[in-house]
Amino acid sequence: MTSGNASPIWHPFTQHALQPEMVPVSGARGAWLKTRDGGLILDAISSWWVVTHGHCHPRIVGAIEEQARRLDQVIFAGFTHAPAEMLARGLIEMVPVGLAHVFYSDSGSTSVEVALKMALGYFRNIGAPRQRIVALEYGYHGDTVGGMSVGARGVFSATYEPLLFDVARIPFPAEGREQATIDAFDAACATEPVAALIVEPLILGAGGMRIYSEHVLRELKRVAEAHGALFIADEVMTGWGRTGEPFACGKAGVAPDILCTAKGITGGSLPLAATLCTSPIFEAHHSTDRAKTFFHSSSYTANPIACAAAVANLDIWQTEPMGERLAALAAMQTERLSALAGDDRFACARQIGTITAIDLQVPDAGYLAGVGPRLARFFLEREVLLRPLGNTIYVMPPYCVSSADLDLVYAAIADAPDALAGGSS
Repeated sequence: MTSGNASPIWHPFTQHALQPEMVPVSGARGAWLKTRDGGLILDAISSWWVVTHGHCHPRIVGAIEEQARRLDQVIFAGFTHAPAEMLARGLIEMVPVGLAHVFYSDSGSTSVEVALKMALGYFRNIGAPRQRIVALEYGYHGDTVGGMSVGARGVFSATYEPLLFDVARIPFPAEGREQATIDAFDAACATEPVAALIVEPLILGAGGMRIYSEHVLRELKRVAEAHGALFIADEVMTGWGRTGEPFACGKAGVAPDILCTAKGITGGSLPLAATLCTSPIFEAHHSTDRAKTFFHSSSYTANPIACAAAVANLDIWQTEPMGERLAALAAMQTERLSALAGDDRFACARQIGTITAIDLQVPDAGYLAGVGPRLARFFLEREVLLRPLGNTIYVMPPYCVSSADLDLVYAAIADAPDALAGGSS
């Protein structure tokens, strides 16, 4: 029960009985958040993985301001506008070769829903319907019904199990067990025709920052092609440089049939998502038969202001030395992670591109491990925003983060085990 003065807001992924007070943020710049009382917090997770170049990047803010004065919103069924057209062409130039059409939505979850509907619609419209979806163990693809269905079943989705559709799952390709994953997918395709395989390429985010090899990704695509199944790359988190390249599929030399992107598409300024597909998928829906229409939309599809922010983000990628910036951040991350790798209080230090992760050695591992909230509180006391996945601590900062900033982050991580053992937080 809340008091009369309590906020009426219900926050995401928040147990209000354990966290009744939220941190009020009044501003942000670069890698730092400013609280209402004037304090500063280093945003070491890019505010849930969305902020790429830094908070309130002037080029993106300027594009938003200019577009807001020109065109704020227009129905996108039967209409179009310059920011959406420019963005679509820029995206196609940036993603792996073969993706030729862009469908806009408003979040990572909805981009996945669009991808799944595209896949089923493709097979239905070509007269060879398939319904089976294959997903990777520990995967996470959002919190809408389709996203939960193809994501790992567990605490996130247990309450909603009656709503979810069944999918085939293949084991995570852990080091030394890669072939078992490839063989399992091949067997699943041989048992029953598969419409699509959906994966987070190269690293699973909410599933524990689990990293797997480029070879596995290429082999999964090869098996999909051999069985006529579509390959869906959920690049909602992995896109926009997180793995060291603009998109993880490009890093692995894989051309997906469908690619989902969100989070960093606007540099983290406004909600927007896009699902890209190959020409055959679009052509299967292109018909004088209105029943073959792709029936999906949201009221704010391709919002002009959000698209303008994304075009500004694309311009940054095209005109600034992003490759050098990503490489420099990756090197700084490597240097600091290596200092913890030999510390027996931690285990499984790992990195891909600009992302690092390490597991705190505790008896109660897993997402609901009590140590997670305690770690988060300790880090906030140290003026660092880290949101561990249970006992897994990860660092995914904006690309503008400095060496001194990272020193603060890793000093807090190094001090955390002893502070928690001593009763702090």
